[in-house]
Amino acid sequence: MKAFVTGATGFVGSHLVDLLLKEGFEVYCLKRNTSSTKWLDGKNVNFVNGDLFSNEVLENVIKDMDYVFHVAGVVKAKTKEEFERGNVLATKNLVEITAKVNPGIKKFIHVSSGAACGPNPDSEPLTEEYIPRPITSYGITKRQAEKEVLKFRDIIPVVIVRPPAIYGPRDTEVFIYFKTLNSRLNTIIGLNEKYVSLIHVADLVNGIYLAGVKDTKSGEIFFISSNRDYNWVEVGKVASSVSGKKALKIRIPHAVVYTVGAIAQLFSVFSKKAPTLNLEKCKDITRERWVFSNLKAVKQLGFRENFTLEEGFRDTFDWYKKQGWL
Repeated sequence: MKAFVTGATGFVGSHLVDLLLKEGFEVYCLKRNTSSTKWLDGKNVNFVNGDLFSNEVLENVIKDMDYVFHVAGVVKAKTKEEFERGNVLATKNLVEITAKVNPGIKKFIHVSSGAACGPNPDSEPLTEEYIPRPITSYGITKRQAEKEVLKFRDIIPVVIVRPPAIYGPRDTEVFIYFKTLNSRLNTIIGLNEKYVSLIHVADLVNGIYLAGVKDTKSGEIFFISSNRDYNWVEVGKVASSVSGKKALKIRIPHAVVYTVGAIAQLFSVFSKKAPTLNLEKCKDITRERWVFSNLKAVKQLGFRENFTLEEGFRDTFDWYKKQGWL
């Protein structure tokens, strides 16, 4: 079997490549000239030089594929136009090319995000039947990308996967939390409790893989998420236990969060890089719940979460230590 993976040089994509290789796939990885291949070097992969708008390159490789795993996306950007190009237009181009040159493909798997749905309106976990209400440019464009994929549900087999917050080896975003904790500070956003679904990257890519190889109805959407939700006090306790460091718990009021986000956004004008924290990110992290149900994936894909939060954090923390990041 042959699989084409976008975003293969990144955090989730590189772990998916590892799993596909383990399962005996011949893997083709899209790679821009500026991309680091440090997580793929020395592995039996085929690099495809180009990007999601290199149409001739994409056509030549996709025509011979059994699966396309579209993991690439823009998580941080300075403008709405950057989000739209990287998430919507890129996905639209890729799925159009796939349908054009390989109408007999086994499946096109699109990795979206829980952000495409928006936060919970109440205390119940979101299911796939929930009507999405994204609240940020990232979430809006990820939802728009889903719609582009679903336009082809009657032409080629497509499936959409929505992850929650992801952590694990090679991650640089949640690493910021571990780094702060390693300094003996446990910062918690807001004065009220907040709840999230969290998943270890190994469990996520297993869910993505199952969504690809299992027989599913075209157009299905699956939350590949944890079995339960967590509040940040509990997350801090588990992280402190794993790291062996007792951290001082500090609650940061929403007003302070937005003030810091506004300042970071202002200073980002003078930088080429998009800020980690801006006003839209503040919208995300100040919501009370980002919680998703994985029951559909469990029942229809046979998905199971193998890492408990403690096991996953220990695996992640040990990796950071081994790499010298902490």
